[in-house]
Amino acid sequence: MNGQHCWGYGDDNGPSNWHKQFPFAQGDRQSPIDIVPAQAVYDASLTPISISYSACTSLSIYNNGHSVMVEFEDCDDKTVVSDGPLENPYKLKQFHFHWGRRGSQGSEHTVDGKSYPGELHLVHWNSTKYKTFGEAAGSHDGLAVVGVFLEIGDKHADMHKLTDALYMVKFKETKAPFKDFDPQCLLPKCKDYWTYAGSLTTPPLNESVTWIVFREPISLSEKQLDKFRMLMFSGEEDSEKQPMVDNFRPPQPLKGRTVLASFKWKP
Repeated sequence: MNGQHCWGYGDDNGPSNWHKQFPFAQGDRQSPIDIVPAQAVYDASLTPISISYSACTSLSIYNNGHSVMVEFEDCDDKTVVSDGPLENPYKLKQFHFHWGRRGSQGSEHTVDGKSYPGELHLVHWNSTKYKTFGEAAGSHDGLAVVGVFLEIGDKHADMHKLTDALYMVKFKETKAPFKDFDPQCLLPKCKDYWTYAGSLTTPPLNESVTWIVFREPISLSEKQLDKFRMLMFSGEEDSEKQPMVDNFRPPQPLKGRTVLASFKWKP
């Protein structure tokens, strides 16, 4: 079996066992983390994050057996995140979600120890400096991931297009066309953020990510989140049916890193 696919979120192959196959798991800049707002350092030199998804080119929606992701064509420079802590524009490659079986858990990052029911990750790569996504993913400044917390509340009007497509990719390794989706609609109105040097939160756990985590969550309804919970870790032919829930890695030690904030914290 391909080592990349032996990991998961079960008792035997879940996050507490990843270090056996993926030594980065015990590295010095692992993600996610617990963000403690009172300990984050306000940095007045951090400019607002600029997110330009206007010419977005979504291609497909895909169940990779660990999450559901929407993949993008990344051949031009029109779909980028820039400024803030980033020296160059980073191109959008894909976005995916993490969520829980119940509303008390699901996010990967936590804030003051509090979990949200889910978290959206928009994954970008440094195409100015690196030739391919793969090369960028192995380099210390190769990736920028924007994290958005999901909370239960009013239904999210723009999320419908996405949640209505999930039935097409119910099982592992299924893919369906998914065009003309602009993920700008999934961002919170307030763009205050925390940022720190971290890693991928799934194997191989490369320490190549500048994290930008928005303070303000977006709302979706319980019904919308339930559509994510209908997805399966397992393939259609697998005898054991495994619902795709609790696909998150718990917070990792900070190991002396500083979390910067683009805003002054008022408890």
